[in-house]
Amino acid sequence: MSPPSEHLLVVDDDREIRHLLSEYLSQAGFRVTAVGDGKAMRRALEAHRIDLVVLDLMLPDEDGLALCRELRGRSNSLPVLMLTARGDEVDRIVGLEMGADDYLAKPFNPRELLARIKTILRRAQALPTNLEPADARAFRFAGWTLDVATRNVAAPDGLVVPLSGAEYRLLRVFLDHPQRVLPRDQLLELANKREAILFDRSIDVLVGRLRKRLRDDGKEPVLIKTVRGEGYVLAAGVEAER
Repeated sequence: MSPPSEHLLVVDDDREIRHLLSEYLSQAGFRVTAVGDGKAMRRALEAHRIDLVVLDLMLPDEDGLALCRELRGRSNSLPVLMLTARGDEVDRIVGLEMGADDYLAKPFNPRELLARIKTILRRAQALPTNLEPADARAFRFAGWTLDVATRNVAAPDGLVVPLSGAEYRLLRVFLDHPQRVLPRDQLLELANKREAILFDRSIDVLVGRLRKRLRDDGKEPVLIKTVRGEGYVLAAGVEAER
């Protein structure tokens, strides 16, 4: 028996685009549910196990960026590919900071969309089952507290430190897998760090940014340690608050 195909959720207010994408992606072997707004998106997420969301940025009733943030709040691992008629680089960066895994401007070639979907799914499926992220409202570690809803960390002295989307996703990877050495390539996959492609930044630079947020000495770090020739490890116990 062949394994079940991945289930895609297309959220776009354009009926013709929904129809075309449903047909094209179904022919490519995917199961497809297509809806026109945020309310229908939420119903579909409750009714089905969705493997990837194709989300239009320009929806009539609810902003696609807000919906993207909501999706990321539901799950740190559910892939999101954003579609938009706007090709402005600022919109693309904001979408990625909100937690989208990729971004495609309209009009687009369906073959390119399909290729990007397959790439995102390969990344998501590369996550080993023993590395699935934990569902939690907050994480406490070394005197710090990460609030999952606001994506801010509170320092031991109470000062609230905001995180960028990339910093938050990287920190979540470390908190979900504490005291475990994670290779650089795996960190890139787990954090879905598209910024590395956009700005040619290495995972080492992002780790350096996160260390600064957490007041971890870059020369002699005690929280996020470098394991030479292997990767990085969060050298602290983590308590998840559910």
